[in-house]
Order: sequence, then structure tokens, then C-alpha cells
Amino acid sequence: MKQLSKWKSVFIIFSIILVSINLRPAITSVGPILSTIRDALQVSSTHMSLLTSIPVFCMGLFAPLAVPIQKKYGYRWSVTVLTALIGLATAARILFSNYSALVMTSFLAGFAIAIISPIINAYIKEMFPTKMEPVIGVYSFAMGFGATLSAGFTAIIYKNFDGNWALALGIWGVLAIIAMIGWFTTVEESHVTSIRSSQNEEKRNPWKNKVAWSILLYFGFQTSLFFSLTTWLTSVALEQGMALLTAGSVLTLMTIVQLAGNLLIPSLVNRYPNRIIWLHSLILIGLVGSAIFFINQNWAIWASAVIFGFVLSGLFPIGLMLPLDEAKNKAEANEWSSMVLSGGFMMSAVVPLIIGIVYDMTGTHYVTKWIIVILFVFMSLSIIGMQRQKKAV
Repeated sequence: MKQLSKWKSVFIIFSIILVSINLRPAITSVGPILSTIRDALQVSSTHMSLLTSIPVFCMGLFAPLAVPIQKKYGYRWSVTVLTALIGLATAARILFSNYSALVMTSFLAGFAIAIISPIINAYIKEMFPTKMEPVIGVYSFAMGFGATLSAGFTAIIYKNFDGNWALALGIWGVLAIIAMIGWFTTVEESHVTSIRSSQNEEKRNPWKNKVAWSILLYFGFQTSLFFSLTTWLTSVALEQGMALLTAGSVLTLMTIVQLAGNLLIPSLVNRYPNRIIWLHSLILIGLVGSAIFFINQNWAIWASAVIFGFVLSGLFPIGLMLPLDEAKNKAEANEWSSMVLSGGFMMSAVVPLIIGIVYDMTGTHYVTKWIIVILFVFMSLSIIGMQRQKKAV
């Protein structure tokens, strides 16, 4: 592949940032005003949790379409059109604000995000083979930035526009316009080795590979943690007596810490590349944060938010790296990433829904806190399983 110039690399990374910012607000904007929307629409917490679970499930269900769509339409057009779909689905919430419309727009946004994510993951592997870790860090940072924007400002927009929660959800569609322009004017297919040339490369089927399954399980548990916290952390803070804006600030703090860590940790991983040590260390720190989470005082939930943000900032980008590390060529990079993201996101759609069901049954988030602990334990077990499978190969 032709060596990219410095400025070309900068523009490509910037376009990746613009697109990636759009991959979370359609989901994370719901959490800060979840209770408000629930009361306005007179639906249960279980129904509200579907607004997170449906797009996340779609992110898993449709991820395998990334490979054939990229083959047919290329990086430039596929990502541009799918980004437009995210923007339209999100903005439509301003005009169509009943529960059915929210479910449909969640589905459409999840469909587009599902296909974009593995395409960008493979694009990074292809364009930046020697700088994969820091570029994935930037990619994770951009997704975190989008989550931080929506988590931090959705409640503020709601308050400043006379309680218009539909506008607070739909306004994030504007971000897609900027992303489409940036991506379409920067990415040129001629600069990228066509994925068709990889069709003749020998490739292992990830669905028949035990290491790939271990990576999938890990990715599923860590994304379950992220979406559970972004959906329900504000609700936990409200249960402890915080006001809406203060409770929303807890989620904002978590995403800000995650944002900073998305740049720091992947860069450190690039220097100290033992993924397993990093993962075990982050999980241990996460378990400490989970223990603090049980303390029913305001300082404890703030401290837990900081710890969870730091831990998530490492767990996700390393999860993106694992299938790329195992891939032997570009064909495997696409198929392994697609498999891990597909199965992982489908898993993570279930947990926020379970939390909603349990909360409806019990009226308390005590079980929610135990679910967070269980997710960390399962992550650790999946990593141990991955180590054993790699040794057995």
C-alpha cells in the first residue's frame, strides 16, 4: 500500500473522529433523561431500557453485513450513507416523539452503527498497520466524546428548551452532517488497497475458532458494562436523592474520565503491549469501584463514576485490538472484527434490559450494582479462557 503523507494521515484521522462521534449519541442521549421520558410517555422502565437494548442488539445482529457492504460500495460511500442514516434517524425524534417512533429510530441508528463500526476498525488496520493502537485510541476517544456530549448536554438542552425532551434527543442528528462532509471529501478509494484483493487470502473462520469465541465473550461483557452504566447510572444517582442535573453530571463525569483515558491508555498499550496484564489490572480496579458503588452516599457514586470511566477507557479499545492482533491478514481482520462486534453487541443488548426488568420488579437498583460486579467477574473468566486457548494452539 502506498505510504500516506503526514497531512493525508491527519485528515483521515480527523474524518474518522467526525464519523465516530456519531456512533453513541443516539443511544447515550436517552440515559440522562430516561426517567423524564418514561413519565411523559407513561411506559415502564423495561420499555425504556429497550431504547438502549434495541440499537445495541442491532449493532450485533447487522455487524456481519459490514464485509459485503464494504466490498460492494467501498469505504467512502458505505460510511457516508450509513452516517446519513444515523443523522436522519436521530433528527426524526424531534418530529416523531411517541414511543413507537423512538423504537424505530433506535433500530435504524443501531443498524447503521452496526455496519460502520467494523468497517472503520478494518480501515484503521489497513491504513495504519504500524500505528494501530494509538489510532484505535483516537477512534475510541471520538466515540467517547460523542457519548460525553450527549450525556452532558441532553439534560441541559431539555431544561433550557422548556422541557422539550424530543428536541434534546433529536438535536444530535446535526453531528452527522459535518461527519458526512469530512469523510466523503477525505477518503479516496484509490488510496486504499481494495478488499477484493484479499478474497484469495487464506483465512480462518472465526466462528469455528475458540480464541475468537473467548474474545467475543470478553467484548460482550465489557460492552454490557458500558451500556448498562450509560443507561442506568443517572437513575441510580436519582435513587440516592440527587436532582436531575446533578445525577446527569455523574454520568457526564464518567464519560469525561473515559474520554481522557481513551487517549492515554491505548498510547501506553502501544509502549507496553501485554494486553492480558492490562486487562486483568483494569478489571481489578473495576472491582474496587464496584465495591464503592454499594456505599449509599453521594461521594461514593462520584468516586465510582471516576473509576468506571477510567476502566472503560481501557477495556473497550483493547477489546477492539484483540481480534486485529489475532488476524493474519486483511480478510481475517474484517471477519474477526465483524464476528466479535456482532456477538459482543448482541450480548450487551440483554443486560440493560435485564436491569430494567429487575428494577420494575424490585423498585431498587441494589441488584443493578451486583450485576456490575458479575460483569467484571465474567470478563476476568473470559480472559483466562482466552489465555488457555492460545496456549493450547
